[in-house]
Amino acid sequence: QLQLVESGGGLVQPGGSLKLSCEASGLILDYQAIGWFRQAPGKEREGVACISSSEGSTYYADSVKGRFTISRDNAKNTVFLQMDSLKPEDTAVYYCAAPPAFTSVQAMCVVYPHLVHDNWGQGTQVTVSS
Repeated sequence: QLQLVESGGGLVQPGGSLKLSCEASGLILDYQAIGWFRQAPGKEREGVACISSSEGSTYYADSVKGRFTISRDNAKNTVFLQMDSLKPEDTAVYYCAAPPAFTSVQAMCVVYPHLVHDNWGQGTQVTVSS
């Protein structure tokens, strides 16, 4: 059974940093594209950063470009999201997912959260506030 477990969230001040982790079980991470998605209060879930399998191609939402970095450690079966220069508008519950059958990481990040509204797991809360 596929299981993705998010961790690393917390409360930080504006301008601070957090590193989220997504540990995968029940799949071979080398062959899986992984995405980070978030849902803020009163807003729909959106794609934040996505990474392909072996090629390492990435896509970032415009709102986080230059501040967030997605990476993967296949030996640890884990995908990370390094978040720097955090802003209050980054406050949200962050989820990771492994969407199948997309032709690009951009399409995966943009389309997937609008197609699937369940089975997202618990996520990890990120709160950016002074």
